[in-house]
Amino acid sequence: MSDLIQDLYREGEPIADTKCPDGPIENRWTEAKFENKLVNPSNRRKLSVIIVGTGLAGGAAAATLGEAGYHVKSFCYQDSPRRAHSIAAQGGINAAKNYNDDGDSTYRLFYDTVKGGDYRSRETNVYRLAEVSTAIIDQCVAQGVPFAREYGGLLDNRSFGGVQVARTFYARGQTGQQLLIGAYQAMERQVTAGTVEAFTRHEMLEVIVVDGRARGIIARDMVTGEIETHLADAVVLASGGYGNVYFLSTNAMGCNVTATWRAHRKGAYFGNPCYTQIHPTCIPVSGEHQAKLTLMSESLRNDGRIWVPKNRDDCDKDPRDIPEEDRDYYLERIYPAFGNLVPRDIASRQAKAMCDDGRGVGPKVGDFRRGVYLDFADAMERMSRDQVAAKYGNLFDMYQRITGESPYEVPMRIYPAVHYTMGGLWVDYDLETTIPGLFAAGEANFSDHGANRLGASSLMQCLADGYFVLPNTIRDYLASGPFEKVDEQHEAVVEARTAVTDRIEKLLSINGERSVDSFHRELGHIMWEYCGMERSEEGLNKAIGLIRSLREEFWRNVRVLGSADTLNQSLEKAGRVVDFLELGELMCIDALHRRESCGGHFRSESQTEDGEALRDDDNFAYVAAWEFGADRDGDDVALTPTLHKEDLVYNFIELKQRSYK
Repeated sequence: MSDLIQDLYREGEPIADTKCPDGPIENRWTEAKFENKLVNPSNRRKLSVIIVGTGLAGGAAAATLGEAGYHVKSFCYQDSPRRAHSIAAQGGINAAKNYNDDGDSTYRLFYDTVKGGDYRSRETNVYRLAEVSTAIIDQCVAQGVPFAREYGGLLDNRSFGGVQVARTFYARGQTGQQLLIGAYQAMERQVTAGTVEAFTRHEMLEVIVVDGRARGIIARDMVTGEIETHLADAVVLASGGYGNVYFLSTNAMGCNVTATWRAHRKGAYFGNPCYTQIHPTCIPVSGEHQAKLTLMSESLRNDGRIWVPKNRDDCDKDPRDIPEEDRDYYLERIYPAFGNLVPRDIASRQAKAMCDDGRGVGPKVGDFRRGVYLDFADAMERMSRDQVAAKYGNLFDMYQRITGESPYEVPMRIYPAVHYTMGGLWVDYDLETTIPGLFAAGEANFSDHGANRLGASSLMQCLADGYFVLPNTIRDYLASGPFEKVDEQHEAVVEARTAVTDRIEKLLSINGERSVDSFHRELGHIMWEYCGMERSEEGLNKAIGLIRSLREEFWRNVRVLGSADTLNQSLEKAGRVVDFLELGELMCIDALHRRESCGGHFRSESQTEDGEALRDDDNFAYVAAWEFGADRDGDDVALTPTLHKEDLVYNFIELKQRSYK
């Protein structure tokens, strides 16, 4: 292993996805399913799987594995699986059905996704995702998901950013909710059947690794405070993304990185942590009082036109008083081929550029206007108000409740906000992490989106993993069972449990002067300023120093109220912020080492003359898989991770600079 690089990290041995089949890409998933070993029905009853998370990936996986006959333990920190954050997804789910006969196909969805991710995703994974997409829609229709339909009765489609076809299936602006209800009902069927055992209000705090294999978790009952041990033959993490490292994001406030970070600390590599997505269509920040931001669906960009005043002096005016010739429809001007439907990373950076140029709109927050207009005036003329309401009414109502302004009358004001994370636990083709027996699904893994996720692809990946991919790959692992039973008194189990209780005791014993939220908010400010929409070497180095100082202060000056043996939200937050503090440093190290711009990762030192992202394929066409490393256990001041590179090889798509003009 080499010495420390820039005093921050080491470079280790390369890593490869050894499970990926060879041959024509269109045959690989079929071949993999056939080559994977089977488990006969009577043996399935003897095998157990723990699934952490009940969103679309976790809920779908629990339902499918339970239906197959495995014994499944399902965990969520919410009071019901139906409160998983997947419920907040609004705009739709992609699938290559080509109902509109507008040129869509499995290959085009594959191509759009690889291009949209700025050529930083695996070809084979993405092709499998595109191939499985059509089956997802059939599955959901069979479950009764009420997708919108066109006049002939077929399922309707709309477009999302980064594509020129309509392939997004939707249920008004409530697609995530409707899909989650479908997965939840399927899972609850298995709860009634006795194959799935559901544990609500439980938070995973540690993964149990016995003889190098994942064999269970340590969880805290969030109501009673009891620390519980749960053992199984395999563990699946479907616990979502880590956008709340920024404090302000579109994620639910409870969303956290603890499940995947605890696994990372135990040996699971973390892939591409710096790849975070800034969503262009969110309600702007209005002041320091906010604890989260609100997403307005990207589907609004189908009919809404984005603009800012051409003249800075017009920024204070009522937008209805600004004549057409004084409006800059900047996305339509810069990207005429895609217009308002450019990918999210491009739309976000251009919105920032307009505001940085002094042409932002809305009230000043500090000395800065953070907003651009999303205008539906043309849509109201082209369609009736009732037609607009049928497509977007619930979104318009939500916007009006939050801002007090009606989008039917006045243009919306939007601004980018942290939304999704493309990074996550490194997994192979089977969705298995570097810890045998530990799998990661949905947003918890890194595998499908590269450096930028196209709109409506999150729900697609989550359901692909949960309904179709994981059930076919985890059985290859489980076929090696039955596994030797693990006793709760096993040394590795006791060690994991002790680590959890010691950590809780330490957090409660510090008795400092600062609240947990104050640390989280400060971390979020550092991350947004220096590892947000634009990153630089100087800023990232500064951020790493600030985060290390903040983490050192946390361990000596945080005040966690209450006790461990009862409901204690202050303790819950403290444990999550500890993990965010460590993750934030790794994100900055990853962003610093990747001296290129790609997708959601924009380095100011790597851009074209007209400000577009400039990739460096010669030096950075790889996945960054990070192995955990720390100077000492517990209150680590500095992380010393090891970088393992997985080369990205493109045999079916030509590598080239993205262009949406």
